[in-house]
Amino acid sequence: MTLNDTKLEESETLFQTLPSLPSHFERFQCVSHKNEILICGGYNNRDCYSYHTLKNQYKLICSYPDSIELVRHCVVKRINNNNSNIITLLSFGGENKHVLVMKYKSVWDNTEQNKKENIIQYNKWIPWTDNFHVSIEIGRKKDDYEGARAVIGGSNNHLLFIAHRPKNISVYDLNKYQIVKQQALSFNILSWHHCFVKKTKNESSNKNKTEMLLFCGNMGLSIEYDEQNNTFQFFKVPICTTMRKVTDYFYVQINDVILFFGGISTVTDSKLVHRYSIKDNTWMKFEQNLHIALTGCIGILSTDAVFVHIIGSHYITKWMRKETEKERKWMEEEAEKRQAENIYKDLQEMGNDIDLNKMK
Repeated sequence: MTLNDTKLEESETLFQTLPSLPSHFERFQCVSHKNEILICGGYNNRDCYSYHTLKNQYKLICSYPDSIELVRHCVVKRINNNNSNIITLLSFGGENKHVLVMKYKSVWDNTEQNKKENIIQYNKWIPWTDNFHVSIEIGRKKDDYEGARAVIGGSNNHLLFIAHRPKNISVYDLNKYQIVKQQALSFNILSWHHCFVKKTKNESSNKNKTEMLLFCGNMGLSIEYDEQNNTFQFFKVPICTTMRKVTDYFYVQINDVILFFGGISTVTDSKLVHRYSIKDNTWMKFEQNLHIALTGCIGILSTDAVFVHIIGSHYITKWMRKETEKERKWMEEEAEKRQAENIYKDLQEMGNDIDLNKMK
């Protein structure tokens, strides 16, 4: 057995093959709910399934209406504060814009009462309407929501933050049914497959402030929205050198850590796995790679935060727990590269104000 064979064997022992998807899904959306992963349609596939992580089984929930074409749509969930067993899913955007909602109650609850309730009011996509039964639209007609990413925040979890092309962030009030803020970002252009997450714990104790992170290409932003003053603040976040030319990766947030998997680089598909620490503002490239290159997948964290489910492929476990010596060395080298970049940038800004010959 060669060294490469040994590494491959070690890698494969960290993955477990799960049951195949019930049908082909491409550019689909997923959300987690307790021990379920809800798969909410995709390109040329309107079906929605629940995958039970303990039973390792799929069950059909419903299908999108025939009139809906799904091309890079977005799905987010709102939790019912009065009943944790019920969540509301909001599906919107895509190339052909739509706005639908679903009250979801687990399809794995097989009681007769639950079956009757599901038929009447749960587990089906319906148009989102206001109190006067008028259909609601999200955003302006000219807004491009294909491939948009969204998170829910605000003092009462009533604000929908949407990062969308070409380079905008919008704030939509879910209670007032209107855009309350829109602002351009400092990106040249925002790709379809960017990373957009809400910080799990705001550094500020002010409930009127929502803090988020956005990564795309070679740029990163820490975003702070002040609900009371309706203002944004943006702070640049460095991207590690091995991530700057990677796109179409998938990511998972675990408390104050974001894991990035695979993607497409300028040369080939990537097997790399990176970790960004929100608290420390540092990057790490894992010594252990994915054993196959993956792009266009979705990563979902298990309820106990032990496993990352990669939909359509495998899940990853214990090798993320502690850095190896090689990983620590990479982090030190990455820090040195960033320091050199900062020094070079400072010298450029100083320009002719400094005589390098006098420094010899």
